[in-house]
Amino acid sequence: MAKVIALYKQPQDKEKFDEHYFNVHAPLTEKIPGLREMNVTKIVGSPMGKSEFYLLCEMVYDDMDALQTAMRTDEGKASGKDVMQFAGDLVTLMIGEEVDG
Repeated sequence: MAKVIALYKQPQDKEKFDEHYFNVHAPLTEKIPGLREMNVTKIVGSPMGKSEFYLLCEMVYDDMDALQTAMRTDEGKASGKDVMQFAGDLVTLMIGEEVDG
């Protein structure tokens, strides 16, 4: 499995962030061809107390080829453009591959 992982820092306005993320961005992302799973986690803290992070999203694809193909689709481009417009200063994007332990 290959993943795009989006890690968001704490937004200034959490209500406004949530409104856009869950009503605009997530539905756009869910339309990306080849997306197998989309897991969203709200960060509620850390072992040291408060966290600088707010939200984590893992978008799962069958493999790296499927992920790369998905990112080139109109839906993939729309999702990427949207995240940069509403949260470009908050998001760190990573690509990963699951490993067998």
